Amino acid sequence: MSARNHLPSGLVTFMFTDIEGSTRLAQMLGPGYRPVLSEHRRLLRSILSASDGVELFTEGDSFFVAFADAAAALDACLGAQRALASHDWPSPESAPRVRMGLHTGHAVPLSGEYASPEVHRAARIAAAAHGGQVLCSAATAQYAAPLPVGVSLLDLGLHRLRGFDDRERLFQLVAPGLERQFPRPRTADAVPHNLPTQITSFVGRQAERAELHDLVAEQRLVTVVGAGGAGKTRLAVELAGGVVESYPDGVWFVDLAPVTDPGLVAFAIAAVLGLRPEPGRPMVDTLVEYAAARRMLLLLDTCDTQPAATAEVISRLLTGGGGVRVLATSREPCGLPGEVVWRIPPLSAEPAPDGGPSEAVALLLARTTAARGGRRAGVVETDDLRRVVSRLDGLPLAIELAAARLRVLSASQLAERLDDVLGTLDAGRDEPVGVAAADGRFTASQVDTIDLGGAAASAPPVVPGRTATQRHVTMQATVTWSYRTLGPRAARLLRWLAVFSGPVDLATVEWLFDDDALDPLAVLVDKSMLQVEPHAAGSSTYRMLDPIRAYAARRLVDAGEERAARDRHVAWSLHALQRAHLGPDGRPVTLSLYSLDPLADELRAALRWTATGGSARLGLQIASGLDQWWRERGLAREGRLWLFRLYGRIAETGERIPEAELAAAYHMHSLHAGADGEFAEELRFSQQAEAAARQAGDAALLARVLSGRAAPLVDMGRLAEAEQICRDLLDWAGREGVTGETLFAVYGLAELLWQRGALDEAAELLGAARPVEASRPVERGRRTVDMLLGMVALARGDLVAAHDHLVVALRSRMLHGFHRRTCDALNAMAVRCALGGDPSTAALLFGAAQANRSVLRTTAGMFGGYWAQRQADLRTAIGDGEFDRAYAEGARLSLEEAVELALGIEHPDLAAGSSRFTDGSAPFSGLPPRLPAEPAPHRSGTFGYVSDVSREVLDRRELP
Repeated sequence: MSARNHLPSGLVTFMFTDIEGSTRLAQMLGPGYRPVLSEHRRLLRSILSASDGVELFTEGDSFFVAFADAAAALDACLGAQRALASHDWPSPESAPRVRMGLHTGHAVPLSGEYASPEVHRAARIAAAAHGGQVLCSAATAQYAAPLPVGVSLLDLGLHRLRGFDDRERLFQLVAPGLERQFPRPRTADAVPHNLPTQITSFVGRQAERAELHDLVAEQRLVTVVGAGGAGKTRLAVELAGGVVESYPDGVWFVDLAPVTDPGLVAFAIAAVLGLRPEPGRPMVDTLVEYAAARRMLLLLDTCDTQPAATAEVISRLLTGGGGVRVLATSREPCGLPGEVVWRIPPLSAEPAPDGGPSEAVALLLARTTAARGGRRAGVVETDDLRRVVSRLDGLPLAIELAAARLRVLSASQLAERLDDVLGTLDAGRDEPVGVAAADGRFTASQVDTIDLGGAAASAPPVVPGRTATQRHVTMQATVTWSYRTLGPRAARLLRWLAVFSGPVDLATVEWLFDDDALDPLAVLVDKSMLQVEPHAAGSSTYRMLDPIRAYAARRLVDAGEERAARDRHVAWSLHALQRAHLGPDGRPVTLSLYSLDPLADELRAALRWTATGGSARLGLQIASGLDQWWRERGLAREGRLWLFRLYGRIAETGERIPEAELAAAYHMHSLHAGADGEFAEELRFSQQAEAAARQAGDAALLARVLSGRAAPLVDMGRLAEAEQICRDLLDWAGREGVTGETLFAVYGLAELLWQRGALDEAAELLGAARPVEASRPVERGRRTVDMLLGMVALARGDLVAAHDHLVVALRSRMLHGFHRRTCDALNAMAVRCALGGDPSTAALLFGAAQANRSVLRTTAGMFGGYWAQRQADLRTAIGDGEFDRAYAEGARLSLEEAVELALGIEHPDLAAGSSRFTDGSAPFSGLPPRLPAEPAPHRSGTFGYVSDVSREVLDRRELP
């Protein structure tokens, strides 16, 4: 160290140092403080003696030194901190924590001292530092360059020093062997907090922020609970940043993720607050004493790493003083009295009220733009981006990882690959490395952690090679973090629930688990592996996020339990289908396809297993339960594809399927092919169904199968042949006593009779079929008899009867979820309106029916030509402009809105000047002509008709 009479002049670098908390350290050590102080002085002087610094002033624990060279001053601080950190002190608690500040400016010594504001600036910089930290001004940073290898300066931003009006940019010395993470500098404008600076923008969650803000303002302990990657930490930090001004003693962020020992929880919190252990006193007591008289908010992140120990510390803090509030994040509640558990929901997938993208899509768009170097996603990608976020269940971490994939994939390619969520999002993400930058220097990061073991021993903290949040580098790591905390029963339940594709209720969980499932279910809910979804009826369902499901499915395979779990799921699916046909008392009720809507995804999952690894026979049974649902939801093609896959599975395994079940499957396939416009396929499978039914030797089954033989002929325009088939079948069925199984043939024959104007016979046939239809729960919801009687009434011009029958059919079809047939009823009501003198409503209903049919992707069937002719007549009657306007307005209606409109049409008997039958003054003509009454046919069988036959079907009417 240079002599005092050689004070540097001109550009001078000033260094101030002192021991942080020296008064408290002296009280704690008592007589032992003086040796520590002396050793501290000796170490500093030994370092300074090797530099060009001049010691100007030493008082108590402080030093004031001047340097002619800024680089030498910085090097002296580095050497001093390393010497202090590596020295063998009497005890870990006695190690002094020295703060240092540097500033460079022009100064001229006078009488052996400096009278310059630059000295005061250096002193204020030192006062802004924390124990173990070296701060310097921008001037020192400039003149100290270039820095030695491995040494860098971390820009801490602009700060206003006490006593100075301007702002000073401060830098922190960063080098191996020095602590790296400190609270914000103690400057005049600094509200005390250490909240991590966020690199990316915060997207969405405005409603959640407001709700959580109110809770934190009113409650002393709020725990944000959610699955890994749900955005708990980010939301909590964002909220805490907005309430800093409300806590005079600070808002302090404590990351508990790296805490591996329960005894170190209190040390982790104390380290953030700058507290040191006291000899013979538990750290938690020191912490409680410090916090008791302060008003501050502690943000304890990832409390689930040490839940019991963290809960104990929180309890002590809250009972020790009334000014402390705790905002915790965890995957499970702390379980403390007074705790408010706030479960973080997924990001919303619903469009914003102003029509903008949903929160989930907005996050994906923002992160995709960043991942693509500022290039925004194109408009053509919007739909695919929605598909992506829907598959990711609004989980922010999954969305962030998906955005990274969009560097190399288009949105559509990514959406197609998300059947394997973990494989797609985690692809190419190896074990994470340290946080060193490309040039070898360590860079600033909000996720840096401290060495808690070192903190507990008062040893110098070490910059970690891996960050605490590297559990979030992959979805696999994120879920594994939680999975490892589960007991055997909870882990098994999680694995088995992975076979379900959607939410499940308690009864379903109990069915699957075949054991007392309540305890493990509660564990999964508490640890945020399952989300509870309450319903208005008072019940709850439990939902697993897709990324967690994908992880659990992998663990299911690894445990060798997949076949058992998925077979159990198939059994549940069949049970659920059976329940859909039964009322609360266990008796059959009218089938409502709405009861199948919530089961659809589960049944598809069961079908997938039966077509790839399970029993194809059970798959055919599930497909049978979905038969009408597929056709009425416009999914006939999906039904065909599943059946083809099941046939392939049968061929692959050689599984024996009874002929009766094959006949039913082929018959169902024929109906789907017809609904999908594949008429050749329809005829082929109709013939295969007949062959299998004859082989089975079941007359009732054969009657059901043969009832569908006319449909392919109708679709191919062979109407006379189709009519003959129906008559022959009904005659044969009457003699065999299975007429009740030929209802489909009755409908087909009635349609053919209507088509050629044999209205009386059609009406009589339908009247006889009504009690049969009413006795069959699977059929009666469609009200086909009323629909066809309404069509007969329209052909007769009887608006009263037509209205009565069509309203019954329309209401029942919509009530029970038969959407495709509802479109037919809407078209028929449109004709009724046209005949009743309301052309605008008629055109509107025609537009609604066609638009909804297009959505369902179904054909109009036999009535298609009739609807088209009625529309053409209506267009001629009211003109193109009026027709197109009303038609377009109807096309904008949902099915529900269109049905509501149709059901609100005034009954013709109530209209002024109403007449039961239309006449020549009707708005348009072109109805099928009234035909002379045909001779009454000879009657036989339940449905009352028979004809002369020499025919193909009756040639084979005798069963083998």
